[in-house]
Amino acid sequence: MQLTKIAFTKHRKKWYLISMMVIVAGLLSMMLQGLHFGIDFSGGNMMELEFTNDPGINSLRTHMEDQSISYNVQKSGDDRYILRTEELDEKLASELLGGIRDEYGEVTLQRDEKVSASIGEELTRNALMALGIAAILMIAYITFRFEFYFGIAAVLALLHDVLITVGIFSIFQIEINSAFVAALLTIIGYSINDTIVIFDRIRENSNRKSKMGILEIVDVSINQTLFRSITTTAALLLVLLSLFFLGGNTIRDFVLAMLIGSISGVYSSIFVASPLWIDLTFIKRKKS
Repeated sequence: MQLTKIAFTKHRKKWYLISMMVIVAGLLSMMLQGLHFGIDFSGGNMMELEFTNDPGINSLRTHMEDQSISYNVQKSGDDRYILRTEELDEKLASELLGGIRDEYGEVTLQRDEKVSASIGEELTRNALMALGIAAILMIAYITFRFEFYFGIAAVLALLHDVLITVGIFSIFQIEINSAFVAALLTIIGYSINDTIVIFDRIRENSNRKSKMGILEIVDVSINQTLFRSITTTAALLLVLLSLFFLGGNTIRDFVLAMLIGSISGVYSSIFVASPLWIDLTFIKRKKS
């Protein structure tokens, strides 16, 4: 069902320019100020604390804000919290624990460990490896089901989503942790699904409407799937916005990454992936 007749492909160079502006801004930010890596990547101390009287996670976060150190707090059970901080020597760690006891009364230290930065390096390496393997498998599958240039366009659109999400986190210096990596992988799965739906419609229309030009076929295909793309994205955004405002600080950065990636994902499926396939196809025809 086609409810709109928007000429998406006519302005594809404008869509490329918008994407490039955001991506370049993110890359410049990564070069100039880098990424704000959390303790999962940079290493530090990890303490599991059991309180006689549960202070509540918000109160504990407020207390930690006054300590002028990087931290992360998670609830791990009844009256128990896991506190991650930047790397502290024995004296500073003891003073931090003493301050918590002064504020909240009796606290039992259940676990006290140092988290090596090498764990973060391993996490980064594994995440990049997972992205690389996923890209290769996607190209192989899409080539088998559609054609090679569909696969290249889809992977480039996914790279677009990843760069935009990472770039925005760099620009605003939002902490990057293991939850962020999980969000990126989730974004990739969501974005590729939307792109495949459009590609499938392009293939169907190419067979049914052989007299139409490639630009017209792509425009018709995007317009036919536009209502689906908008409604599914709107439903997802409603859930994510609810989690962002009501889910608490623990998952806020994860949800923020999902919000950015979801918006970028639906944008890239419509304005990047299909136009890229058109230009790659034109290049192929010129060479042949």
